[in-house]
Amino acid sequence: MRAYLAVALGGLIGTGLRLASDLAFPHADGELPVETFIVNLVGAFALGWLVGGLWTKPSTPMWLKAGLGSGVLGSFTTLSAVLASVLVLARVGEPGLAALYLGVSVVGGLALAAAGLRLGSLVAHRPMPTEVTDAGETL
Repeated sequence: MRAYLAVALGGLIGTGLRLASDLAFPHADGELPVETFIVNLVGAFALGWLVGGLWTKPSTPMWLKAGLGSGVLGSFTTLSAVLASVLVLARVGEPGLAALYLGVSVVGGLALAAAGLRLGSLVAHRPMPTEVTDAGETL
């Protein structure tokens, strides 16, 4: 039950942060959604860092992992916003920009998640995990 509450509270925090970034950096249809791009890259890095570092510590409670991962970062970052932006860019006659945005979002997200995973592992003074189970335990 604690994990569910942590996800709910984390979701409120992440959604609030996402709304704040949307309001601070608005964009019109047909413009590159830089805010969405930055939010998703920051989120990918942060989740990689958490998985590589905090998640590997046996003392980290499951409710904290759920609250930060699924709650805060799950509501802060959104693949649906990327895909909606891609469709809008394509609809307003910018298919090349749409494809570029999607490609850079995916490749950049993967690269920053890997960098976060590596940095988290280094900070935790542990070898980089090779596999993470569904329970969040590093093998």
